[in-house]
Amino acid sequence: MIDPLDRLVGRELSRPVPAPAIALARHLADRSPSVAAVLFYGAALRDGDMDGLLDFYVLVDSLADWHGSRWRATANRLLPPNVSYAEVAHEGRMVRAKVAVMGVDQFARAAGFAGADSTIWARFAQPAALPYCRDEATRGRVSAAIGDAIVTAARWAALLGPLAGGPLVYWRALFANTYRAELRVEGAGRSDLIVGSAPDRYQRLLAPAWDRAGIATVEHPDGTISPLIPDVDRRAAALAWGRRVRVGKVLNILRLTKAAFTFVDGGHYLAWKIERHTGTRLALTPWQLRHPVLAGPFLLFRLWRRGVVR
Repeated sequence: MIDPLDRLVGRELSRPVPAPAIALARHLADRSPSVAAVLFYGAALRDGDMDGLLDFYVLVDSLADWHGSRWRATANRLLPPNVSYAEVAHEGRMVRAKVAVMGVDQFARAAGFAGADSTIWARFAQPAALPYCRDEATRGRVSAAIGDAIVTAARWAALLGPLAGGPLVYWRALFANTYRAELRVEGAGRSDLIVGSAPDRYQRLLAPAWDRAGIATVEHPDGTISPLIPDVDRRAAALAWGRRVRVGKVLNILRLTKAAFTFVDGGHYLAWKIERHTGTRLALTPWQLRHPVLAGPFLLFRLWRRGVVR
């Protein structure tokens, strides 16, 4: 008999995705023979808008093969993921994406409960699809990691959430906590938006995740549920989460700093963002394309001179 959580994860990862997302996933997979899987997630998966920036995670066997650069591979190994910009023409339109890269083993470890960083498990407790996977063995590894991410999130939801409530209450509390652990610009209602985008999914997900985590529950007459967590464990979890919040913010600062030097094709990304938000197309020099962070102030000055920004 298939485990209920495995069944849910397998169904989600196999969901059909729009053709532009498949084209971009195939484009990424063709970049290197070390690509094991390409995950599609985020706002574009939720709302189907292919005109904005799609979000992908590329899982690889060899960081060195993917990057073709020893220092970029080392940076990715020490502080994953590395992030880049990618675009591909598909049926007369340009499809654009932000691409994060990790090793398959890195991804599996980051989905577990032991790590200090919530980045992976918080994202992949949310819906994801698998538009490219090399083989069934890899699909099994990725599915297991996604299942671990959901279980990790559900454990923290029990430890940090209220004493009693419905499943959606626990998920909202969980995502509110994970957003506080990162340097994010989203508003306070972001957790409501995430859970509200697929309430039936989150309603179904909590019980099998808690069951796999070994968390017993009691159901109350009003229909709410309580995870049976000893008070001492709740207090310890609150302290541990406080440490994770501090570590998470530091890791985000370090990743932003690293991205200034490792973000591939950042110049094209910068040009597209400027055109999308201002309607102004800038022709960038080869130097500006290679060094978008250094070029940023000069481009901003050009836009100011044109009266585009104030």
